[in-house]
Amino acid sequence: MDQPSGRSFMQVLCEKYSPENFPYRRGPGMGVHVPATPQGSPMKDRLNLPSVLVLNSCGITCAGDEKEIAAFCAHVSELDLSDNRLEDWHEVSKIVSNVPQLEFLNLSSNPLNLSVLERTCAGSFSGVRKLVLNNSKASWETVHTILQELPDLEELFLCLNDYETVSCPSICCPSLKLLHITDNNLQDWTEIRKLGVMFPSLDTLVLANNHVNAIDEPDDSLARLFPNLRSISLHKAGLRSWEDIDKLNSFPKLEEVRLLGIPLLQPYTTEERRKLVIARLPSVSKLNGSVVTDGEREDSERFFIRYFVDVPQEEVPFR
Repeated sequence: MDQPSGRSFMQVLCEKYSPENFPYRRGPGMGVHVPATPQGSPMKDRLNLPSVLVLNSCGITCAGDEKEIAAFCAHVSELDLSDNRLEDWHEVSKIVSNVPQLEFLNLSSNPLNLSVLERTCAGSFSGVRKLVLNNSKASWETVHTILQELPDLEELFLCLNDYETVSCPSICCPSLKLLHITDNNLQDWTEIRKLGVMFPSLDTLVLANNHVNAIDEPDDSLARLFPNLRSISLHKAGLRSWEDIDKLNSFPKLEEVRLLGIPLLQPYTTEERRKLVIARLPSVSKLNGSVVTDGEREDSERFFIRYFVDVPQEEVPFR
């Protein structure tokens, strides 16, 4: 089914959440009643708006009447505008500036790379804590502007944006805890380390499908770059050396690791892969999504010792 021609945010909102299409639900934040104006609003007398609005794939190109957005969306906390046709940041700003309680915003798969995000526009996003810009092809300049204007941003999604490098802003973003930057083309560790400089409080870093070829960093430097990192995903990275796995021990708070699909582990059986990795990462409590029990760790460490019992001393891992 073809997308409809360009429509406004308010037009789509009225259509989707009219009483005929969206049954009224009682309760705090579940609906809002706005009396008809004397002039006769083109909208329905009542829209049954939940606090979470999902308006993806609706052909939205612009905001529409800002006063009506403000009247109907004062209680909205989450807004999904993914896969629309928004290409002007000014139109996005008109929407967001009239949704004062907004904390989650999804702008994925909108062609926003076609316009420049000015700081005055980005200021309207200041209350957003979770921002999704997957497949928006947002430039690093745009990301820097957002980071400057969103002091409470905690989660940022930058997947599928064709990044080959990382550009550091002039100031860091201490509030960010989670970064999804999967399915880009970040292969060199010199680019990944910049993320530690940008986001010193980072708790979770998802780097899946980036083909990172090595963790080329001194141990003490890794600890300084990512002092708070608790979880890292290197799914389908290009790691080929056990030394890279050992490097993960340098992250002082690391507890969770995902390492599926890396070249290093291909020659081993499923059992060997898990046990050898667990034995090399003594502080990790969850591997590839599964909890590492005390019994499994003991079995893995015994397996590790047996595995290297006949190996020449100079080839035995330090661990």
